[in-house]
Amino acid sequence: MHFLRDIRQNPEAFRSRLERRGEKPDLSRLLDLDRQRRERTTTFDALRQARNLASKRVGEEKRRGGDTSALEEEVRAIGDQIQAGEAAVRDLDQAIDAILLSLPNLPADSTPDGRDASANVVVRTVGDTAAPVAGALDHLDFAERLGLLDFKRGSKIAGSGFPVWTGAGARLERALINFLLDLQTGEHHYREMMTPFLGSRETMTGSGQIPRLEDDMYHIEQEDLFLIPTSEVTLVNLHRDEVLPEAALPLRYTAYSPCFRRESGSYGQATRGFLRVHQFNKVELVRFEHPDRSYEALEELVGHAEEALKRLELPYRVLRLCAGDMGFNAAACYDLECWAPVVGKWLEVSSCSNCEAFQARRANIRFRSAATGKTDYVHTLNGSGLATSRLMVAILENYQTDEGVLAVPPVLRPYLGGSTHISAV
Repeated sequence: MHFLRDIRQNPEAFRSRLERRGEKPDLSRLLDLDRQRRERTTTFDALRQARNLASKRVGEEKRRGGDTSALEEEVRAIGDQIQAGEAAVRDLDQAIDAILLSLPNLPADSTPDGRDASANVVVRTVGDTAAPVAGALDHLDFAERLGLLDFKRGSKIAGSGFPVWTGAGARLERALINFLLDLQTGEHHYREMMTPFLGSRETMTGSGQIPRLEDDMYHIEQEDLFLIPTSEVTLVNLHRDEVLPEAALPLRYTAYSPCFRRESGSYGQATRGFLRVHQFNKVELVRFEHPDRSYEALEELVGHAEEALKRLELPYRVLRLCAGDMGFNAAACYDLECWAPVVGKWLEVSSCSNCEAFQARRANIRFRSAATGKTDYVHTLNGSGLATSRLMVAILENYQTDEGVLAVPPVLRPYLGGSTHISAV
């Protein structure tokens, strides 16, 4: 969320930075509402002063034994004007907040310019993107042949886009989640959390999902709760409305959760299997950082997500996203993509973002300086460490053997009782 005073002081500079994202904000309405509110505030000050003077005269007249009915009526009339004006200001505040909450984060100066994914910058590519083995199947056909998943029964249960992992497939998914959590907690020193899979409207607003992304979420109307699209939502809100001691920073959290997204789109050949689903699993990384070191922390965060791909021995690349391709909350963002040789695509398995103080202002998360005693907003960072759905696509297509079985990535074998291969049941 942005400070209105910053927009008021230099609206053209603010508009220019948002235009880097491809946004065309109409700031005139926002500034007009702000002008109305400040005018009403000035009027309030005058009315309150007038009421105080009139009340003082009432007291003086009563001490003299005079008639105060006219003065008291004047005080009541001024009070009615103030009450009506306060209601109008509340309406103005709501309208101003609605606009501010709808505006995305400003891109950092270091974020490349560009309107879409074609302007993203490849930072590095790691691993061999060789052609698939002869006769290789795409991930969906291969998984179904091995009896690892069942999309048809998932559709019967909940509709399209809801997979059912079965047998060895379910064990492989669980092994992947446990490996990711063990790596991030044991070696990178994130504190593991198990948070709710539902969030309140205030929670969703604090993390930046509402109002812009509300239509992409599953909503439970009776309680006004939302199924979380990522545990970033709940991890960020752990410290909502708190002032943290500076010495507590940085805070590093990780959590597993299922993720629920209503994302619209075609479910034909281009998005078959796990390329677009409504429910998937993810291990999330969230950090609360001092503003002075948040960009150093972003590079660390990318490295922590990257390490999982190295251990899985999957070909991947790291992209620096341009301003027009970043998510709503991000000021700077990297994507990590795995190569899927059969579908012939790079698939996003992690997005690592520095949100700077954008989420912290929405959720009111501050820290107190040990030197000055003053408070400032923390910087929040988040990254997938990793999302399993497209990661599983990469495993199924890169570890498929010419004998038609799945070689288990070596790092996952201890989680599967030492099994080296998975074959058809």
